[in-house]
Amino acid sequence: MFLFGNIFDIFITPVQMFYYQIEWRKSFGNLWKLNGFSFRAVYLYKPEDIEIVLSSTRYLDKSYPYTFLYPWLHEGLLTSAGEKWQHRRKMLTPAFHFLILKRFFATFCDHAQKLVNTVQKEVNKDESDLFPLISKATLGVICETAMGTTTGDDGDSLANKYFKPLHTLAWTMLYRVARIWYYSDAIFQFSGVAKIQKDALNTLEKFTTHIIQDRREYRKNNNISTECIDDVEDDVYGKKPKLAMLDLLLDEEKKGNIDEKGITEEVDTFMFEGHDTTATALCFMIMRLANEPDIQDKIAAEMKSIFGDSQRALTIEDLSKMKYLECCIKESLRMYPSVPFISRYIKEDVQIGDHTVPYNTMVNFNVFDIHRNPNIFPDPEKFIPERFLPENCISRHPYAYIPFSAGPRNCIGQKFALMELKTMMSSLLRRFKLEPVTKPEDLTFTTDVVLRTTHPIYVRFRNRISAL
Repeated sequence: MFLFGNIFDIFITPVQMFYYQIEWRKSFGNLWKLNGFSFRAVYLYKPEDIEIVLSSTRYLDKSYPYTFLYPWLHEGLLTSAGEKWQHRRKMLTPAFHFLILKRFFATFCDHAQKLVNTVQKEVNKDESDLFPLISKATLGVICETAMGTTTGDDGDSLANKYFKPLHTLAWTMLYRVARIWYYSDAIFQFSGVAKIQKDALNTLEKFTTHIIQDRREYRKNNNISTECIDDVEDDVYGKKPKLAMLDLLLDEEKKGNIDEKGITEEVDTFMFEGHDTTATALCFMIMRLANEPDIQDKIAAEMKSIFGDSQRALTIEDLSKMKYLECCIKESLRMYPSVPFISRYIKEDVQIGDHTVPYNTMVNFNVFDIHRNPNIFPDPEKFIPERFLPENCISRHPYAYIPFSAGPRNCIGQKFALMELKTMMSSLLRRFKLEPVTKPEDLTFTTDVVLRTTHPIYVRFRNRISAL
């Protein structure tokens, strides 16, 4: 097996691939490799080993499978490397400044209320399929904040049109990962899957092009600019035209820092990273809380301490008071990380403990499994939000918990995501009790770009007495 190594171990179903990786770690320990042909991958699990790679500016390049996203995302922030990535990261960082996020808060609240109204229609049903409900809300948020467009009354239609090609592209990526002969574009282009991918790409390209053209026209008519980001108070209450991340890109285009192709790359990247991951996080958290009534009660008590019996609107100041809810969000992301797998490509030898990882190696991190290390998180299958109280985090290695990756190439939108999660969850839990249908032990996970299960996730929604 010198030539092929253990490469054939990956030619399995997506479900098997998910669980086999966990079994391999149990069998081979906290550092093991998968190799064959010129393909070589190393898996790391110990926080101190993870830190060596993720904390360094020398190992910023994503691994080869990310190139399967190039036909769609090209060289956007997720997939670019080297100087281009550094330039884009520096350029886009202001889009996630607190003052910009503060502008987005009104949008978060609008879509949280729409979600509440949608869920109200589900009350007293025997079960509700979470993902269609939640994904419509998160798509609305990212459309408005990233691109400055609203889904409006056509939200269901837009969601259906957008999600199908998006999930198709994620599927084609994984299809290629599991079939090494399709790593070659020259071979892949003659496959039936390439035709499916092309059709999905055409749909998404039309969607993005239309959005960018509409925003250009809107800016001409409304004098939109990102230069006034320090003046946010009126905008929080909806008195000024809302900015979008696309506006920052269009302003940078005027300065000669990005072209139209680059704008398209980053808009597609925002859409890819900004809605499906959040929808996934919300679905798993709602499911888990439905199975944890005592923890739901603690969140309800925190909401009551903030709002009393008032039905007043949520404010941005309220979010900072939701300490226990934040712990619950972090614990849910520990157990159900939206992105369960990340990878880097190293171009030089790296010393990991007693082992030398050779250059031209993919270094992989199974975030799902890393977060269930009993030496770091005792009783890892139990939902214990108190793990994330400040006093319980002090001694924990900073690379033991990486739901947003870590280091210089961490998720640029993590503050955005946490603000959206808090807004959505607090709005739901002020109005509804969650009752279990799907239980944690019912979940069967499958390998995908984001954490997915083989079957839908269901809960029951019930009104809270007096709505807190």
